[in-house]
Amino acid sequence: MAINKDSNGFTFLFSTIMVIVVGALLAFLFLSWKPMFDKNDADKKMMDVLAAINVESDRNNAEELFKKYVKESIALKFDGTIDEETDGFKLDVKKNYKSGTSKLVQSYKGDRPKLMEEVGKLDDQRYPLFIAEKDGEKYYVMPMVGTGLWGPIWGYVSVGKDFNTIYGASFDHKTETPGLGAEIKESFFEEPFQGQQIYNMKNEYVSISVEKGGAEAGNKHQVDGITGGTITSNGVDEMLYRTIKIYTNHFNKIKGE
Repeated sequence: MAINKDSNGFTFLFSTIMVIVVGALLAFLFLSWKPMFDKNDADKKMMDVLAAINVESDRNNAEELFKKYVKESIALKFDGTIDEETDGFKLDVKKNYKSGTSKLVQSYKGDRPKLMEEVGKLDDQRYPLFIAEKDGEKYYVMPMVGTGLWGPIWGYVSVGKDFNTIYGASFDHKTETPGLGAEIKESFFEEPFQGQQIYNMKNEYVSISVEKGGAEAGNKHQVDGITGGTITSNGVDEMLYRTIKIYTNHFNKIKGE
């Protein structure tokens, strides 16, 4: 019996077979490449953590250097207690931010007390903390995610054993404007964070503010914003305040406060 290739039935059958074949091929390719994708993501995360303690690395030596300097990866609850059942390294902070926190940031823009109150109600959120040792000193690396002009921004910031002084900072973005907001990943923006402090002389938490028009000379709690990148700078400012504030809950427990 001859097949009528001009019939609607043949067209439908052929289309269905092609969808199944292409879908199966794509699924096979995804499963085949997933280990490579996962390794690339892990290498990038290790490089970012190392950058926050001022250790240069690349994809060839990231794992080796990470094992050398990073002694522990933990997951924290909002109240600062450790979630012993969660691997801090495997936490996807970008996904977690997108799933809950980002909406709160937009809803309570300008009202930081209310924002922190609402973030504290996200019981399923966990916050990774990387504990590193370098040259005999201990450092705590805090991953963070925020919202820039066109999309997500993120960073890794470390403090020393005083839980106050910034040791290093590394920032990046997905779609910020080249020459403007995209410059948060450049050394001239990151390096001024070194030596800045998140508590004032009264031991009050103030974070590090990103100042439009430039930081005050000698101010230990400010850095220069990006010229022409006001919205991105504001996003970094918000991200720093909210995220470091959460980690202080854990640092205070270590200090016994």
